[in-house]
Amino acid sequence: MTKIIGLTGGIGSGKTTIAKYMHSFGIPLYIADDQARKLMESHEIVHAIKKKFGEVIFDKEILNRAKLAEIVFNEPEKLEELNAIIHPAVKSDFKEWLLQNKSAPFIIYEAAILFESGNYLNCDYIITVVAPIDIRIERVMKRDKTSRELILKRMEAQWTDEQRVSKSDFVIENEDLKTAKQKVDEILKILKIK
Repeated sequence: MTKIIGLTGGIGSGKTTIAKYMHSFGIPLYIADDQARKLMESHEIVHAIKKKFGEVIFDKEILNRAKLAEIVFNEPEKLEELNAIIHPAVKSDFKEWLLQNKSAPFIIYEAAILFESGNYLNCDYIITVVAPIDIRIERVMKRDKTSRELILKRMEAQWTDEQRVSKSDFVIENEDLKTAKQKVDEILKILKIK
């Protein structure tokens, strides 16, 4: 039976970089945030978001993610409402994807909110990627061209590193990529993947 490796970490921790490195060893990779973005373009999800948040977050029928983020990261109950629309769709999509990869001994499920969504309960192993907050903020500012204030709001909406680490089987410190990759190699050997 396929074993699920849950891979998580706070915004800017570098979890997707780590996930892609693990994927380079032939382990199928499901990136929940990427899939959620794709699913948010489906007619069904667009309709549900429009119904819940109104036309104000759409520019000519196209979802304005920045406007939506501004709303949900300033109002925790709005974030819960959005998650109630997105999470079931991602869960269903992942189940389908898992069936297509059922012959793989291991798969990676990468999700920023692995614990908050409850999806950690489906994982056989959990890896948390951590990095100092200043480095994380710098990475996200560069990547998303966004403000420090908005990044901090997004961080506040997620579990802390301490909370994630306390429920994880493995921790990867990702201050510099070379050391982080060495830790991945160690973990893959422990799991007998490499």
